[in-house]
Amino acid sequence: MKVRIAILDMNEGHENQGMRCIKEIVNQWSEIHNYQLFYEVFDVRIKEAIPSLDYDMYISSGGPGSPLESEGTNWENKFFRLIGDIEQWNRDISHYPKKHFFFICHSFQLACRYYKIANVCKRKSTAFGVFPIHMLEDGKNESIFNGLSDPFYAVESRDYQVIQPNHNRLKFLGAKILAIEKNRPHVPFERAVEAIRFNDYFIGTQFHPEADATGMSMYLQREDKKKIVIENHGQPKWENMMEQLNDPDKILYTQAHILPNFLNNAIEQLALA
Repeated sequence: MKVRIAILDMNEGHENQGMRCIKEIVNQWSEIHNYQLFYEVFDVRIKEAIPSLDYDMYISSGGPGSPLESEGTNWENKFFRLIGDIEQWNRDISHYPKKHFFFICHSFQLACRYYKIANVCKRKSTAFGVFPIHMLEDGKNESIFNGLSDPFYAVESRDYQVIQPNHNRLKFLGAKILAIEKNRPHVPFERAVEAIRFNDYFIGTQFHPEADATGMSMYLQREDKKKIVIENHGQPKWENMMEQLNDPDKILYTQAHILPNFLNNAIEQLALA
């Protein structure tokens, strides 16, 4: 079976382990299932490259910088137009199979702005490291979380957050909050949203489901990243994060489930078609 996947690169030219991980996941997935894979990478923010509607699945990466300051830019307008075009395709009952879209971190924040379903704002401090992700009731019934425990563990790397969801807007769209960050009763901040199913075919996570131990270890050992973790959480926390990277029940388990589950869901319709 032929499978066409568009990978949207939101890294604005910065070196990034996430893109390597996404490519490895789709390649391994296609090899395991013996699919004939064609994927193409689109540099959204620098080259303003946007895929056509000729792909079966779309995965949009995380990236650096503010998800707010891009408002009104050409590349963001084109990105939002793509979301709208795929939505329109999926709404047409004569179009089958439907097209599936996964939004990661920066792309997730942009999607939340596009749908106007929550407040996207800057955090007081950087969230960086391995953190528990807590499912809500809808998350426990969500197919991309199949095989994961509650909580499960994932990599976070962000200066921004999605908080204060608009529940009326969510209900109107048929969207569901799937997961939130750890409850910290001693800290007077609202818990951030970690995952949303926007509709039957679009889903996104604030965390990085693609992250692997190799890439995260390289990041954590960079002086600037190590400094951030130690200043915010202390040396023992940094050492604990390094230990968690190779724990098969933590980020390695998350990486082995979420994006492959997304790909499996999307391929079911393609196979039927």
